[in-house]
Amino acid sequence: MLAVVAIAIGVTAVVAQSDPIATRKQIMKNVGAAAKTGGGMAKGEAPYDQAKALEIFATFADAGAKMPGLFPEDSKTGGDTAALPAIWQNMADFKGKFDKFAADAKAAQASVKDLDSFKSAFGGITKNCGACHETYRAKKS
Repeated sequence: MLAVVAIAIGVTAVVAQSDPIATRKQIMKNVGAAAKTGGGMAKGEAPYDQAKALEIFATFADAGAKMPGLFPEDSKTGGDTAALPAIWQNMADFKGKFDKFAADAKAAQASVKDLDSFKSAFGGITKNCGACHETYRAKKS
């Protein structure tokens, strides 16, 4: 079993290195889906579910940990990327935003116990998304 897991992790790493744009787009789709689920719970459109809340924060933390490594120099263009050149010009700030996103998500995993604490944490974490997208992501036309 451990060998299968090790192989799967290795394959994932190779895919990420060979096509970082596709990998980061998939990770962001996962983040978007998690944010949609969380938004529904926060707005009362879906019942609050503690397990889903923790899964949302785990998805955010995972993205925050993986995304900074998916912007090598050769991924500035191609693959229908919306990444702006500012990423490579301000890589330390860019990585710092993902570090904050991951840290806030991990803190939420430890502290969220009910709908009210979820709303508070979720709202703060999703502000991280906007802060990064405003600076580092091209607007879709």
